[in-house]
Amino acid sequence: MRTRKSLNHYLLAWSAAALVLVWLLLALAAWSSGRHEAKEITDGKLISVARLLLSPYDQASLDTPGNPAAHRRGYALELAVLRWDKGMLVEDSHGFATALGLQTPPTPGLSSVRLGPAHGSGDWRMYVAATPDDQRVAVLVDMEDRQRLNLELTQHVLLPVLAVLPLLMLALWWAIRSGLRPLDRLSEQVQNLDTAAGQRLDAAHRHQEFASTVNAINRLVDALQSQAQRERAFASDVAHELRTPLASIALGARVAREAPNAEVLARLEQDALRAGRILQQLLDLARAQRDATATATNVCEVASTVIGEHAPLAYGRGQELALQAPDQAVHLPVPRTLLELALRNLVDNAIRHTPSGTQIRIDVHASGKHIVVAVSDDGLRDNRVAAPASDGLGLGLRLVDRLAQHMGARVERGNAQPPMTTRYALVWPATAASKS
Repeated sequence: MRTRKSLNHYLLAWSAAALVLVWLLLALAAWSSGRHEAKEITDGKLISVARLLLSPYDQASLDTPGNPAAHRRGYALELAVLRWDKGMLVEDSHGFATALGLQTPPTPGLSSVRLGPAHGSGDWRMYVAATPDDQRVAVLVDMEDRQRLNLELTQHVLLPVLAVLPLLMLALWWAIRSGLRPLDRLSEQVQNLDTAAGQRLDAAHRHQEFASTVNAINRLVDALQSQAQRERAFASDVAHELRTPLASIALGARVAREAPNAEVLARLEQDALRAGRILQQLLDLARAQRDATATATNVCEVASTVIGEHAPLAYGRGQELALQAPDQAVHLPVPRTLLELALRNLVDNAIRHTPSGTQIRIDVHASGKHIVVAVSDDGLRDNRVAAPASDGLGLGLRLVDRLAQHMGARVERGNAQPPMTTRYALVWPATAASKS
């Protein structure tokens, strides 16, 4: 048996490949940027020191194009130095002592100072260092130069990242597209399924994470096939049920046209009513399925309603209708219209296919295992299902079967308790009951 690969590992492999590629690109950009910055910083320091050393001798020559040291680079900061020896100022590279009001050597450490108007009114950062023999040195850097350096460093860091960003997005797109390719193939297979022909997905899929999805789709295909078979069988039943009365109507109409008499007309009326009842059953089923909303339906109340609707018909045929139900209400989470239609079909069939003097009863019973709604009668109808002229009885029972499927019940035939001889029951598990 072939071992199926893991989709998690597959996606992880593509993601890792993308991350490695991105890391290599960023590392290359960082190395290139770092190499450039190291060169610029070291060159800038060389120029700054050279300018500082030359400033006492020839300050004007520093700005001439012929002097290489005069080339102003982005990292060449303007530095100023003041030095004291035993409290005496011995060096002042830019003449800042007076502007800063430094009559005595400043305290060691970092501080920010501002020059007076005579020296450009700028902000400078100063660091003062001292030795044990009372030597002190103050080094100052122009804050404007430092801000310019900060901006240049930021630009040199961000520009390579911005350059790599499109490559990063391309790498991630490539990894995601490659990682999701198996899912695309599965989606294409599902889209190309011919459920009408009973096609199923190959269960031996290469990725184990797809096993549950493939099995669920195959179960859905099987359910659709079963549903389609039931629909075809039901359509065949309807055609069979309608064919007999319609053929009889056509024959009776021909006879009535040639030799009209009361018997032929009565037969035509019966056949038309029979076809009408079949169509009415189909319309009731369609309406019930369209309007079916599962609610806590009171089974005893529905049974009582059905008894009341059929009481005039049963009375006219000399039959007795009864309801046997518990005192406490029994509720089921089923659509009321479906339950009412199922009971109506069972009671209607019992009335129309039992002789006068028959007792017909609806029994509602709730136990610890099942909830049962049964329609029983004491008429002898052992051959009624097989009877060719059943007046729609076969179709009615198939309607009950379909309604039971929609309500999550099963149809139970037989097991009638004397004096009853025929019994049809809808049975639900006790767990389906709703609290009243």
